Amino acid sequence: MKTLRLETDGRGVATLSLSRSEKHNAMSAEMIEDLQRAAESLAADLDVRVVVLAGDGPTFCAGGDLRWMEVMVKAAPAKRREGAIFLAKMLHTLNTLPKPVIGRCHGNAFGGGVGLLSVCDVAIGVGGKKLGLTETRLGLVPATIGPYVVARMGEAKARRVFMSSRIFSSEEAVELNLLARVVSEAQLNEAVEAEVAPYLECAPGAVANAKALARRLGPVIDDAVIEMSAQTLVDQWEAGEAVKGIEAFFAKEKAPWASMR
Repeated sequence: MKTLRLETDGRGVATLSLSRSEKHNAMSAEMIEDLQRAAESLAADLDVRVVVLAGDGPTFCAGGDLRWMEVMVKAAPAKRREGAIFLAKMLHTLNTLPKPVIGRCHGNAFGGGVGLLSVCDVAIGVGGKKLGLTETRLGLVPATIGPYVVARMGEAKARRVFMSSRIFSSEEAVELNLLARVVSEAQLNEAVEAEVAPYLECAPGAVANAKALARRLGPVIDDAVIEMSAQTLVDQWEAGEAVKGIEAFFAKEKAPWASMR
């Protein structure tokens, strides 16, 4: 896998790191495919007890790679739909991984990066970092990540940040239920280890069944919801706003709807 690093220690703790640091770990088509393959492999590996989702470089994840989005916006309808389903299925596979997933958010996280944190069972962040669902600023919608973001935050809290593209701090992310807590950079490894350690005393099968039960008791994210979220993304890709927003981003210009403050 060119876009990820996967390392497993002797205890069965697997660290899956986003490894496109030169692109701030933005999710390209290749990374989405690698994440899908990695999640499937980790789910099937009986020696893996816990998964830590991390990132290389200064940024946890800048979201979806806009070059990939640009390709999708200009693609034929069937290709656009295939791309949206591709992304939605990867998130579903991570969300249903039968192992506890601990998010290690050492840097900023935007868009799809917030989605990745939302499919973790618990996420720990570093204080003073920036997060945000920034899609609408670009004429896009946080569509395929939406079910997981709303499940994590709850609808009322999600609506505070879901549509406005407002940047919020890692401290506010705790209030929004996205992060469990924030620590200093020096304390991050210790805080992640504190979340990992209890699982190593638990029966793996019981942990997997308890996680599946928690998902069934929480908001329903089934095939119909996943299909709906993917179609919402396709519909927005086909709208004129997405084209204008992405073009403005690459031209380093304001989108036509942006105020001239």
